This record gives sequence, C-alpha cells and structure tokens, in this order.
Amino acid sequence: MKNLVSKIMLLTICVSATVSSAQKQAPITVKGTQFYKGDKPYSYVGANYWYGSLLGSKKVGDRKRLLRELDLMKKSGIDNLRILVGADGGTYDYTVSPALQYERGKYNADLLDGLDFLITEMGKRNMYAVLYLNNNWEWSGGMSQYLEWNGYGKIPNPNIKPNTWPQFMDYIKQYHSCEPCMVAFENHIKYILGRTNAYNKQKYSEDPAIMAWQVGNEPRVQSIENEGKFTLWLNKTVDLIDSLDPNHLISTGSEGKAGSNDDLATFERTHNNPKIDYLTMHIWPKNWGWFKADDAKTTLPIAIEKATQYINDHIAVAKKLGKPIVIEEFGLPRANESLLPKSSVVDRNTFYKAFFERLVKSHNNNEALQGINFWGFGGEGKAVNSTGKWNIGDTFTADPPQEPQGLNSVFSSDKLTLELVKMYNLKLK
Repeated sequence: MKNLVSKIMLLTICVSATVSSAQKQAPITVKGTQFYKGDKPYSYVGANYWYGSLLGSKKVGDRKRLLRELDLMKKSGIDNLRILVGADGGTYDYTVSPALQYERGKYNADLLDGLDFLITEMGKRNMYAVLYLNNNWEWSGGMSQYLEWNGYGKIPNPNIKPNTWPQFMDYIKQYHSCEPCMVAFENHIKYILGRTNAYNKQKYSEDPAIMAWQVGNEPRVQSIENEGKFTLWLNKTVDLIDSLDPNHLISTGSEGKAGSNDDLATFERTHNNPKIDYLTMHIWPKNWGWFKADDAKTTLPIAIEKATQYINDHIAVAKKLGKPIVIEEFGLPRANESLLPKSSVVDRNTFYKAFFERLVKSHNNNEALQGINFWGFGGEGKAVNSTGKWNIGDTFTADPPQEPQGLNSVFSSDKLTLELVKMYNLKLK
C-alpha cells in the first residue's frame, strides 16, 4: 500500500510539474505594431530551421543532434524558429525527401511524429515555432506538386535540364486557377491544424510553443493580371486558418515587394486583411544582384545600403497597416562562396550586424520591425561532396536540396556569428 501511495504521489508530482512547465510558456500575441510574450514586449533574432521536424524523425532523423542544436540555439539567445511543416511528393531530385505528404492526402506517420517531437522539445525550452504550410518553390513540392497531382503535367523542375526557371514560373502561375489544388491544400491545412501532439498531448491549435501559422514560403502574386486571384486565394486561406485556430498568429510568408510584382502598393493591397496578424519580408542580396562574392569589398556596402532601404520601405507599409513586420529570411554566402565551415564569415557577420542594429533601433523606438530570422541554422550538418549537392540520406543543413550545401548555413562551429546573435538578443531584452 505504501508503495502504491508513493507511486500515486510521484505521478501527481510529475503531472503537476508537466502542467507547471506548460504554463510557464506565454503565448505570443500582437498589439498594434508590437509583439507581446504574455504582458511583455517581444522582439527577437531567430533562425530558419526548415529541416527541424526531419531531424525529429525516428527513422531518418537524428534526435540527439536535434537536442544538441536546440540547446546551442537557446544558449545563443535564439528562441524563434521558422520551420517547414513538411514536404510534398518527395519523388524528384533536388527536392526534400522523404516527404510528409508523399501522396495527396496521405501522410508519413514517422515525420508527423518528428514534428510532434520537435514542437515538444521547443516547448520545453520556451522556444517558439513559425510553421509554414506550403511553398511557392519546387524544393519541397508545394504548389507545383499540387498542380502535378491534379493533372497539370509533370513538374518542370528547373534544376534538371532541359527545364528552365521561366518554364517553371509559367507552370506555377496556374496554381491560383486550379480549384482542386486549392481544395487539396485546404484539406492539408485542416489535417495539420487538427492534430494533437503525441508527446505533450496538446492540440496544435492550443500549443503555446507555436507562435504562428504561415500560409507558405514566398507565395508570389506572379503577375499583374493574377493579383485578384492571388488575393482571393490568400484571404480564403487566412480565413480558414483563423477559423480552425483562433489562438495563434497568422502570416503569409511573403518576400514583400520582391514577391508582389516588385511593387510595394501590391504588397500592401494583398496584405490588407485584419486576420493577417503580421507582415514578412525576405532579402537576398546575392540572388538579387546586389552582392558579388568575387568583389565583396565593393558590393557589400551596396548590398547593405539597398537592404536598409528595402527594410525601411516595408516598415512604412507595416506602420500604415498597423501591423508588426519580421525580416524572416536573409543570408549571405561564406567568403568566395566556399562551402567549408572553416571559411571566413567576416562579410556575412558585417551584413548580419546591419540587420541586428536596425532591429535594435526599431525595438528602442517602438517601430514596427519586431523580429528577424537569419537563413539559416545548419547546426552540425555539412556538405559531403565537393559540389555541395544534397543527396537522399545526406545530413541536413540550412541550405535546401536545390542549393549547394553550406552556402548560407550558420554552423554550430560558427562561434563568432552565434556570439553576435547572442549579444543582440540580449540588447532586445
């Protein structure tokens, strides 16, 4: 009897501790142009960690690595991670494999378990997840995979010759006119948001470790003629997410001007929905021709100047709409685009610092810029061949499969970068 009583008391203590731990994590909310964690303002330097749920998988992941990386990020002050819910399809080279939704409406149970595990472990560390549900680009399937599933022909993956990027862009433009594609995505949203976590037993819709749901990665208007269809789809998707989960924030995952026909007014119009809680922007100086690794001395100042202007222009839109805004993607290659972890990141750190300083200025002056997520945290991952190409079974880095592995990754060994992140996160407290 005594042993039974002891076991009951121990169980009660464990349950109480679990509840107490869960209660410690305050949800993230929005008031005007500010984020709040509980009743305190919340600004952050976070990271992109798209592969986090894959690391959490029992079969294809590495949970010990995941826990080490979460601990290191937390030690560096990083408590906000932008994460891919899961890939779609997973049958093409240069795309994420295995896929969460391997066929339309069919899910890999092991990867769902990995997502549960990741969210639970983040919750234990008072970290917050921004989870994106779709992708404009081919590297995780996304919209192009929905098109292929619904009879629009084989995806013209632009990484595989003779396919080209213009060919892929013409293909993806069809998404907002594909009714069965949009219905299939709605079903996906219902399935994911309706899930209960197998580890912490919380409904996804009630888990404080989730900061926000995001419509997708870089959904693009595509063309002037398509703005109406795009906006209708975006609003319908946002409304659906809000109806299923009124407890979490919603954002779109937009690049900003770059994803809005290069027009700020279009960005403003397409995001003028009260259920979109905060705005986003992405900045890629190499991709946009602002920075050249072989002439870093000349082009880095130009990249910083143009990025600063891009940031300020988008802060003005956020202020006008009365919403916070986050720079949720930005990156710069290592010296001479080297893929080796030991190569110099001096230019990258200089670039990062400009963003960190702008965030601190916004924080101190109560401006709309509330957070930034660098791209991205590659942890213990590394390229395993000289070209940097990712092959199925290779370790994951912050660089998706279509990009050279190590190109934009901040590795666990990048101590100076992580110290810089930590220093600026302390300034935001």
